[in-house]
Amino acid sequence: MPPKLGIIAGQGDLPALVADAAESQGRDTFILALEGQTARDLVEERSHRWVRLGAVGSAIDALSGAGCEEVVFAGAVRRPSLLNLGLDARGAKLFAKIGKAALGDDRLLTVLVKELEDEGLSVVGADELLTGLLVAPGVLGRHGPDQIAEIDIALGLEVAKAIGALDIGQAVVVQQGIVLGVEAAEGTDALIRRCADLRREGPGGVLVKIKKPGQERRVDLPTIGPGTVNGLVEAGLRGIVIEAGATLVLHRDAVIDAADAAGLFLVAAALEP
Repeated sequence: MPPKLGIIAGQGDLPALVADAAESQGRDTFILALEGQTARDLVEERSHRWVRLGAVGSAIDALSGAGCEEVVFAGAVRRPSLLNLGLDARGAKLFAKIGKAALGDDRLLTVLVKELEDEGLSVVGADELLTGLLVAPGVLGRHGPDQIAEIDIALGLEVAKAIGALDIGQAVVVQQGIVLGVEAAEGTDALIRRCADLRREGPGGVLVKIKKPGQERRVDLPTIGPGTVNGLVEAGLRGIVIEAGATLVLHRDAVIDAADAAGLFLVAAALEP
């Protein structure tokens, strides 16, 4: 009998894709649903428990009490202010212990992974449960970047690495050598919408989205899906660059088809470790 899987479910399609894949393999699942984050239809017919985002002790108790042996983080989480986290006693103790490290998502998630592992729970990556999410280097689809786009890509990669090293965000939008915006607390979709109002005349900009340097690979890998492509079209951008082997591409065929239909390029770049 495969180990029971606990799914710490955020927003988007990934939690349901992970749950469906696990259940199709005969695995029992348990959804740790985050108040204000998890879609209610995900848990309607599944074993679950709702917890506040900062209720670390309650979350671990729920996962252990449900008999979970493995845990996966799936889906984006919109992080509220510290005042609205709803910390329980263990959560408050954890934040006090890690101090300023809690201010960055990657640092915080790394500490949470260790906390789960200390309780005997094995943390696995979503890409270990869903095959085909990661892509090899190269151009996906029919369209590739031109010389102007290549310049924007080079700058975008440089800026994305810099903000990632500071644990700020994973994405940046560049147009004609000008940084239109970098991702912070708002997330990639909101970044794209914000840059729609900042675009300049001429060739459209490029979205570059890569993992943060030294990031814990099992949680919060960069993710794109059909909605990302639709957002780029609406914002007047003309291409996406992701990191090969380190970006989750949900509904890959639909993403490529949408990019092809819109005349957008989609490139998976091979980056040095």
